[in-house]
Amino acid sequence: MTREVQTINPATEQPIATYAYMSDTDVSQAIDQCQAAFSEWKTLSLEERADVLRAIAKELRNSKEELAALMTQEVGKLLKDSKDEVELCAAICEFTAESGPKALASEERDIPGGTGVVAYAPLGIIYGIQPWNFPCYQAVRYAIANLMAGNGVLLKHAETCTGSGLMLRDVFERAGLPKHLFKVLVIDHDQSDKVIEHELVRGVTLTGSDGAGRKVAQKAAENLKKTVLELGSNDAYLVLSDADLELAVKTCVQGRIYNNGQTCVNAKRFIVTENHHDEFLKRFVEQMNAVKLGDPTQEGTGLGPMSRTQLRDELAKQVDDSVTKGARIECGGKIPDQKGAYYPATVLSNVQPGQPAYDDELFGPVASVIKVKDDDEAIRVANDSRYGLGGGIFSKNEERARELAEKHFDTGMICINGYNIAIPNMPFGGVKDSGYGREHGGFGMKEFVNVKSIYKM
Repeated sequence: MTREVQTINPATEQPIATYAYMSDTDVSQAIDQCQAAFSEWKTLSLEERADVLRAIAKELRNSKEELAALMTQEVGKLLKDSKDEVELCAAICEFTAESGPKALASEERDIPGGTGVVAYAPLGIIYGIQPWNFPCYQAVRYAIANLMAGNGVLLKHAETCTGSGLMLRDVFERAGLPKHLFKVLVIDHDQSDKVIEHELVRGVTLTGSDGAGRKVAQKAAENLKKTVLELGSNDAYLVLSDADLELAVKTCVQGRIYNNGQTCVNAKRFIVTENHHDEFLKRFVEQMNAVKLGDPTQEGTGLGPMSRTQLRDELAKQVDDSVTKGARIECGGKIPDQKGAYYPATVLSNVQPGQPAYDDELFGPVASVIKVKDDDEAIRVANDSRYGLGGGIFSKNEERARELAEKHFDTGMICINGYNIAIPNMPFGGVKDSGYGREHGGFGMKEFVNVKSIYKM
């Protein structure tokens, strides 16, 4: 009996398409094909690889309407956000093509009695396990860096966005990427473990929950393979005592509901000094309550559905558990009586340790507002988390905010008086239970390379 994956539109709960799981023989063949393609790809010059990446950027833009429509259909993203995602991916390709040849060029160093050469050689096949919340970006983020480095790439995408993963493969190949160099595997978790174990797979990267990260890292470690992990987070945004309150409120609303609140670097915990707390909460609730919930394909919609009803129900349970333990619902907090995986923009106050809203990641449009005495307590509470991916600081004293960000905020990425998810020329990644390793900014190109020392005497 053929096993199948069925994708579902979370806005309508209607089926989109079905895809057959690959057999173990299919998977083995795919890996062999990727290895053969890699053997040719690694011999190309850095500039030749860069030219293909530039062509991929162009083809992504040519395919933007079609790819964005499918992403919105599969995961419920606002259509405008899906289009922006494709543009971000094209920009990643262009940045990598521009900076890659210089970053990966061999270096000469003086050594006693001769010349040392540091060379960055590709490792081989890199296996990526990616989530559904950014169907194009999550795959492009690791794939493009590794293609620039000369590696082959395997992708196990989330079942929810199987179609988007396969379309991305087609975009790459239409742009001139050699066939089989980027392979999409439609497989289950047991098969995924076997891919990690495969002798031709040289590295593994995962974006997902910290629980999934532990399992994948353990399996990779058993086989002595390097991993890069970008995991969950509970990003804190600090509204310090000298913050511009209007800017803080507006930005925090944007940071919480972006991508329907389903982003690892969404603003999630809002830590507000007592001199601003009451007014911040009032304005924040007003603006969150005004967010329009609806069809993600329509202009004017501020918040679409979550990607699956199961995830929506899990979020609702986290809210209910937090309320049982003392949190207060200021707006939202109730599953609407309508078809689709919808959940309203929600604000919780009186958030304390021991509540899911304080301790855990709420992966959906729920904001946790935490009152603190002063700026020192704000930093302490921000760091009182097992996570450390992103975060933010609102302060009119940008020099002091930068010092806090550099020296005291224990997280990987910090926005000062603003919010963004990713910029191609800046590193992306976290610390603690949010994982390790970096992507973007040139760093991702060197995560999976053999840094060779060559001694010319």
